Amino acid sequence: MADGAVLARHTDAPLDRIVFLGHSTALIEVDGVRVLTDPLLRGRVAHLRRQVPLPQEAVFADPDAVLISHMHHDHLDPASLRLLGRDTPLIVPVGAAAWLYRRGFLAVSELGVGDVARVGRLRVTAVEAHHDGRRLGGPRAPALGYLIAGGRVVYFAGDTERFAGMANFSPSPEVALVPVAGWGPRLGQGHMNALDSARAVASMRLRVAIPIHWGTLLPIALAPRHRVRLGDPPRLFAEHVARLAPSVDVRILVPGQQTVL
Repeated sequence: MADGAVLARHTDAPLDRIVFLGHSTALIEVDGVRVLTDPLLRGRVAHLRRQVPLPQEAVFADPDAVLISHMHHDHLDPASLRLLGRDTPLIVPVGAAAWLYRRGFLAVSELGVGDVARVGRLRVTAVEAHHDGRRLGGPRAPALGYLIAGGRVVYFAGDTERFAGMANFSPSPEVALVPVAGWGPRLGQGHMNALDSARAVASMRLRVAIPIHWGTLLPIALAPRHRVRLGDPPRLFAEHVARLAPSVDVRILVPGQQTVL
């Protein structure tokens, strides 16, 4: 879908804000419009267990639209989407809509890189992401990032490696939500660690950077040994940004915490 439109239900909120709900899930509220990213709203998915409290329903309920970056189980979780209602507008990569329609979701729009969806007052532009977004046992669909543009521009990276095009996004973001870790002690191809993300932030000339994709999930067998180190990636990210891009304001949010923009 290019230049599609979603009627926003919320247009009178006084403050722009971001609430980090854990892993890659965040509520982005700009110009009174509420957009939810990659909702993972339950205590487990596949072999992963949530290590922090579940988000409060009042925070994530009734979004104007949901952005899905790719089809991996920890980013596209049908059980979490059902908590939001089957008629909640979903914006997804090309190739994902039919799979969601077959599961009963009623308002699914596909975007490819460069396509734009309108959500109330906001323009949501799909941008490239360097990550294998295929779902195990499911369809092939690319991974995306999104630029959410209204009175300010927010970049939601989803999952991606660092790539040169990050420096040339249009519109240029002021705020970025960037992944700094994964759900285990090792990162495979298509991800950024704390240093990679700091280098990406330095290339984008941002005002505010918020680390995501950390501190939420661990495989069952690894939880006892690695839970104590869940807070390391955002701390290291902040240290790297302070060295590489000292003018950028790094805001570390624990799951459930918000920041006003």
